[in-house]
Amino acid sequence: MQISGQPIPIDWDAVQSWLGLTLPADYKALAAHGPLDIGEFVWLHVPCSQPDRFDYGDWLSDTHRSARRSSRDKGIEVPQFHPEPGGLFAWGTTRASQDLFWDTSASSDPDLWPVVVFDRHNHTDPWVYCGMPLADLLDVIVGEGLQLHGGRLLGPLSATARRTAFLADAVAWAPPSPPPPEDLRRRAAVTTGTGLDALVQLVPPPDTPYLGSRTWEELFGELGTPLPSNYVTLMSHYGAGAWGEFLRFYTPLDPAKYPRHATDYLDGYRRRRENFPASYSYTVWPEVGGFLPFAESIDCDVLGWMTAGDPDEWPLAIAPRHAHEGPPLPYGLITTLLEWLRGNYSTEGLAGLDEDDDVLEFAVFEPWTNESYW
Repeated sequence: MQISGQPIPIDWDAVQSWLGLTLPADYKALAAHGPLDIGEFVWLHVPCSQPDRFDYGDWLSDTHRSARRSSRDKGIEVPQFHPEPGGLFAWGTTRASQDLFWDTSASSDPDLWPVVVFDRHNHTDPWVYCGMPLADLLDVIVGEGLQLHGGRLLGPLSATARRTAFLADAVAWAPPSPPPPEDLRRRAAVTTGTGLDALVQLVPPPDTPYLGSRTWEELFGELGTPLPSNYVTLMSHYGAGAWGEFLRFYTPLDPAKYPRHATDYLDGYRRRRENFPASYSYTVWPEVGGFLPFAESIDCDVLGWMTAGDPDEWPLAIAPRHAHEGPPLPYGLITTLLEWLRGNYSTEGLAGLDEDDDVLEFAVFEPWTNESYW
């Protein structure tokens, strides 16, 4: 196989100590060339990082979590994943959204770990245990191709490997420092308390929330209506930012950002409603009782209010990106946010936690500043 790419110096002792595993020699030999695009189809990921684009530790955790959740959603047996003893360990992905792992339970010798493919497009039998280590698998998929369940084929691929284009500026990855001792107050808030007090205990707010430069009265004047008091209270504590690395609250008092984001979204919504009335049923602000957005998920699901009557009685609603609109949400804003972060509530457009997730890992808030897009 012809390999081209700028090497990345990897401190294997530090990486393997952090992982608690010794990785296969054939993988480390390939990884010396940096993250690779093999046959223009398979991405071999290595311990590297590139700001705002890739972090090896995050990718590893996210890939394990995604495959675990997908297996559970398909109703099939969920395998163990690293760091569980003998758990599957990710090393790559494909352009067809297949995840590539080693089965670390198969041998005490990592050079003998067989590759396992997770083919998420197969909804009944996605796990393919290949029975061969990495180098042998690459020979097969570059040659005749690997037969997956359901008649799908991985390969054959061209015998080339080059530096992954989207990580052209990647550098060596440094394992993170050990986490601080667990905050027992946060842990208690996972199951006890209600309202804003419980939310503040679970997710401490930033020292200086960023709201923007104008006043609430100026915003209300532009909108022609006050906004719900629980929203104003929440934003006054936290400001603009992202909850759970998923739900992004617009900057409310920056006239360049809100309600501009809301009106831009609603202009597009009106056009979609004209073309697909069965899928887009909301009336939209400033129509009477119309939908007024104030937050958006990373998947472009939009959270807002149905603006009928007293603002403090406006129900929450979600316009999901990939599902039909449902009825208003059963809770107010702060309770919805608290119970979603606790893993007790989810709905279309507001994805819930997996039963194996640690709430404290996801109950986080990333505050923004005046340099932030939203």
